[in-house]
Amino acid sequence: MALTAEEVARLAGLARLDLTEAECAELAPELDVILTSVSRVAEVVGPDVPLMTHALPLTNVMRPDEVRPSLPVEAVLAGAPDVEEGRFRVPRILSED
Repeated sequence: MALTAEEVARLAGLARLDLTEAECAELAPELDVILTSVSRVAEVVGPDVPLMTHALPLTNVMRPDEVRPSLPVEAVLAGAPDVEEGRFRVPRILSED
């Protein structure tokens, strides 16, 4: 089933994309190729094919969360352009309202 330019325009509207009629007409066959490819993959997948997100197994490398000594406050604030009450002072960007 080929995608029409009208269907692409509807999808673009749902995605909040502003596409011209020419862009919709150009994208319709390209999106149709993508959808056909995805459907072919879905045909191959069976109960004996494990789901995976990567071709290689990946694991997160985590280290223990340990408290360690850090810089003294004075050393950290020494490079700040403005300091107030032992903290960085930054310009106000939000109103009080």
